[in-house]
Amino acid sequence: MVEKFWYKVARTIAKAGGFPLPITDAYIELMQALLTEEQAKFILIFRKPKLNIDQLKAKTDLDEKSLITMLNELTHNGIITGIPSRRTGIMVYTLIGLIPGILESTFMKGTTGEREINLAHKYEKLFAKTTEITQNNYDNIINQYRKFPPFDRIVPVEEMIDIQQENILPYEDVKKLIETFDLISIGTCYCRHQKELLNDQCKRNAPKLTCFFLGRNAQFAIEHGAKQISKKDALLILKEAVNHGLVHKAIHANLNPENVEVTFCNCCKCCCITFQSYYRGMAPISSLTSYLANVDKDICIGCSTCVNICPTEAMELIEMISVINQNKCIGCGLCAYHCPEKAIKLKRTGPRNVFIPPPRIEQIKNIKV
Repeated sequence: MVEKFWYKVARTIAKAGGFPLPITDAYIELMQALLTEEQAKFILIFRKPKLNIDQLKAKTDLDEKSLITMLNELTHNGIITGIPSRRTGIMVYTLIGLIPGILESTFMKGTTGEREINLAHKYEKLFAKTTEITQNNYDNIINQYRKFPPFDRIVPVEEMIDIQQENILPYEDVKKLIETFDLISIGTCYCRHQKELLNDQCKRNAPKLTCFFLGRNAQFAIEHGAKQISKKDALLILKEAVNHGLVHKAIHANLNPENVEVTFCNCCKCCCITFQSYYRGMAPISSLTSYLANVDKDICIGCSTCVNICPTEAMELIEMISVINQNKCIGCGLCAYHCPEKAIKLKRTGPRNVFIPPPRIEQIKNIKV
């Protein structure tokens, strides 16, 4: 009965959305580390992921004071969010998925206590088990991943877009995207922090305060550990992120690019959960982008800067000239930005989904991260 109960809890979290992960013993162990039994029983109320306070009162036997205490505990621990409805102003509580969602909320505060260290190891165990399942059922699982929408949207390094030839859309321009939101907050990069808790430092020595929360999500994040920042400071942080070789990624509500952006990440190849899921053979890279890098062979000197900076290993030197694998290019613009000869430009393709299946286990030993 105990195992069945925690399986139901895990399924409830999984159905809330996000990165599709199989329910395993490692998944259930993580749930037991994240939730008390009382909290776990409570979240089973969320047969629909979004419920307002009146709906919650109707579904629970808790008195109002106990209910508010429960909701406060769950929002503080990053299991649910509480954000007022745009239409009515009534507080709506949303059960969030594991990734993106609970992982970010767990580590965005940057705390390093025993609980956080334990959770970092639980997540690592989950990733290892999920990798094993993917590798043992590779073709079937990768075909299932193809049915899911892109996990994130790549926003290119703006200086690398030829604005004389391109009609840049607002959502493709970092500055315009930032200007869209009246409220912006920033928290610790959960991916780099989780790695640090495992004593695995970022190979780029990248800053950790690089994860943005936007609009209504920014207010919620401020109430739970994030820091409000100005648009000017946001742009300075983004500039520093690019200098460290980090990829701009926008995350949309419900992972739907047609919805508003809710978070904005700056990701390194060595720590980012989506890049690491790929390199360890767990899951594909699946990103929406609108650009493709293009090399001017007459200018390229074969210095390999682009090869070293590319987060998807889409670049290689052939006869001392950089060549791009277009199927692996996510159009982030890091190669163009860091090219000392300015031999690379971004060309607009229009929206396209880059889907890169993860390496099979025999290929992983040849990957350098």
